[in-house]
Amino acid sequence: MVLFEQPWPDGEFRFFQLGHVVDDVLAAAAAWARTFRVGPFQVLPVVEQHVEYGGEIRTVRLQVAVAQAGPVQIELIQQHCDTPSIYSEWSRGGTSSIHQIATLTTDYDAKTAHFAALGYPPAAQSMGGGFRVAYIDTVADFGFYTEVVEAPPTFLDHLRAISDTCAGWDGSDPVRIVTRDGYRVPDPSGIG
Repeated sequence: MVLFEQPWPDGEFRFFQLGHVVDDVLAAAAAWARTFRVGPFQVLPVVEQHVEYGGEIRTVRLQVAVAQAGPVQIELIQQHCDTPSIYSEWSRGGTSSIHQIATLTTDYDAKTAHFAALGYPPAAQSMGGGFRVAYIDTVADFGFYTEVVEAPPTFLDHLRAISDTCAGWDGSDPVRIVTRDGYRVPDPSGIG
């Protein structure tokens, strides 16, 4: 065992992802790859996500980039609209602070009930891609949200594919914009 490494917590309390809200997902992904040699970042298309936030359902336009960094995935999140959300209200004016840590669960209702019983209610919830996500409000005590992600097999396959791509990364194309046929690299002029 390498110095300071310990086994991860088992089961439902193992964190698989650290999420950061950023102002520019392409620039942030390039900075992470350059500085920490994490990559390649897979930049997904902008999507509309329906999120329950502030007592109402809101539509938020988001873009994320993900890369595996050893046992944990790094997620960079950029909101592309002015809709009040769990992301827009987190903006740090250009900095990339940790917004959430994420854990997978096979029993979403029990996991969210566990946190609620401890006094941590969901601050936001969404359903997209056939699975549920809750952002548990642990901010006051821990400084970030705790994201609870339902784990259907298709999502686990997606996570595995990202991990496999990053495990075999040779340093080329550190930021990859996902397309139907594979990926393209951002325009070096900064126009996407």
